[in-house]
Amino acid sequence: MSLIGIVFGVAFFIVTQAQTSGFEQFFIRTMLGVNGALRVEDRIQQTMRSMEVEGGTGFQISMEDGVDYVEGVEHPDEVMDAVQRFREVVSVAEVLRGSAQIKGNFREMYCKPYGIVLERFVNVSDLATQIVYGNLDDFRDNPYGVLVGTKLAQRMMLDVGDPVLLDASGENMRFRVSGIYETGIEQVDKERVFVHLPAARTLLKKPFGVSYIQATLLDHERAPEVADRIERVVWHGSMSWQEREKTWLQVFRALRVSSGITVSSIILISGLGMFNTLVMIVMEKTKEIAILRSMGYRRKDVGRIFLWQGFTVLVMGLALGCSLAALCTYGISRLPIRIRGIFATDSFVVHWDWTHYATASVIAAVIVMVASYIPARRASRLEPGDIIRGTSG
Repeated sequence: MSLIGIVFGVAFFIVTQAQTSGFEQFFIRTMLGVNGALRVEDRIQQTMRSMEVEGGTGFQISMEDGVDYVEGVEHPDEVMDAVQRFREVVSVAEVLRGSAQIKGNFREMYCKPYGIVLERFVNVSDLATQIVYGNLDDFRDNPYGVLVGTKLAQRMMLDVGDPVLLDASGENMRFRVSGIYETGIEQVDKERVFVHLPAARTLLKKPFGVSYIQATLLDHERAPEVADRIERVVWHGSMSWQEREKTWLQVFRALRVSSGITVSSIILISGLGMFNTLVMIVMEKTKEIAILRSMGYRRKDVGRIFLWQGFTVLVMGLALGCSLAALCTYGISRLPIRIRGIFATDSFVVHWDWTHYATASVIAAVIVMVASYIPARRASRLEPGDIIRGTSG
């Protein structure tokens, strides 16, 4: 029973960690494919305040009073060139964002036009792989083409080739749907509309500047460090994906820790069962232990007998548990499930990581060896004379 408990405890621990980590990694990949590893936005402007010295000398003392953030990037070409010089940065692209009403098929909805340069934007996002209807070539060839999300297309009953009207700040422009994309993030698929940057400038009445610059990195895990360095160099606020998605990352981390603690209780219960079993064996085998001691077995020899029992159960439990975990993980990854909201997937997402197996092995080893050590120590302290006299208890 202890062996079975360890097998299932190890297997369940690995499977739950693979699932929670899998969904977390898939969420991160989705966010990186939509919003990039980091964004450069809002120009930093230092503010100064002056204090005049009394006496009418005209002498003033200027002190730094903080910083103000000016919305947007006023000179995107210069900033992109500076950001691109960082060796960790792979690609950059400018984005002009605004608000508008989209009208079509006698329906009207709120949307957020995103003006992009397609050739650069596809290098910092997964837009090329997110198109489900239509294609990017039609969008590239049509200066008044538009890409809409699946949620927006469904609500407005739009199809590829349908004309739409975008109304922003009193400026009306006609576009044609060149493609429909799906990111799986409901808010993005419901609001975000991609148009060409020149058309967005006319629509939003912003002839220069952009809202932000999106970038991809060689190692997205280093985004906070790179963002901090970029901010000090280009004097624009830089936000990493870890800071941007901090809330969701904390949720996934809490789920992973909670599931690990819960499943570890199975291994703990199995260790308690092994402890009780070995203690009963020691109590029942006192005469046999006395005979062994009389034959010349030392205390540590008797203790090793019980430790080897625990070690044997541990090795068998880890081998069978890890094998069962790998089989179950593979089976779960094939189970169909439709999720839409913070990402899109049609099956369970798992993450294969050797650290899950190592962590489960360490937890099981600690619990089993502690459960084996106490009975082994008790058995090794039994003296043959005490057992014969009946005073060994």
